[in-house]
Amino acid sequence: MSAKKVALITGSTSGIGLGIAKKFASLGHHLVLNGFGEATAIEEIRSSLAKTYGVEVRYHGADISQPEEIVALIESAEAEFGAVDILVNNAGIQFVSPVEEFPIDQWNKIIAINLSGSFHTIRAALPKMKAKGWGRIINIASAHALVASPYKSAYVAAKHGIAGLTKTVALETATLGITMNAICPGYVWTPLVEKQVPDTAKARGITEEQVIRDVLLHSQPTKQFVTIEQVAGLAAYLISDDAQSMTGSILPIDGGWTAQ
Repeated sequence: MSAKKVALITGSTSGIGLGIAKKFASLGHHLVLNGFGEATAIEEIRSSLAKTYGVEVRYHGADISQPEEIVALIESAEAEFGAVDILVNNAGIQFVSPVEEFPIDQWNKIIAINLSGSFHTIRAALPKMKAKGWGRIINIASAHALVASPYKSAYVAAKHGIAGLTKTVALETATLGITMNAICPGYVWTPLVEKQVPDTAKARGITEEQVIRDVLLHSQPTKQFVTIEQVAGLAAYLISDDAQSMTGSILPIDGGWTAQ
């Protein structure tokens, strides 16, 4: 694979998405960032990546729950760079509730962002990938694409749907120089997770150490968080020439969670 591909990563202003953006930039790829956040903070991220790695970095604030904004995102990237060579669908949200109490608006929002958003980005980006005869698409799924947890009906349904979407697109593009895979992380230590620990400890009346051990890492036999860098490293492998025969793969990186 030659350097200077164009990678579009949704939800890339923080967490896993930003970690993948940094990794791809370090490999010499141009970036289109997407996500929410404070404008000056996003501009600092954009300019820092461009300066540090010597690549072109653009930002588009499309709302991934809105199909028309997704089309505008892809069209903007294609107008700027000619095509999107690498697409990473990372944007996602969560809401926890018993199914009979699950708010309909939260269900619709989670399905729109966590599942339908990936459909719309893939649908919009594929024609140019097909024309070039090369493309790499990665869906950031979850261990919940393979197993379920209570009170997460919308999230689990969306992530199981992502697994099916991944396999279907892989079959449709198998002879076209395009690969389509899904990465399924377990619990990843991100700023968002870190901020939840004190509140969870207070709500449950336990220590922060107990929250980490008995709540967050209960399902992961390694009793360690997956790191952002590890997820980014797997993504980097999937866009490499060494992975050109990997397509339709649903790849857990979950500390042994789904081995149980």
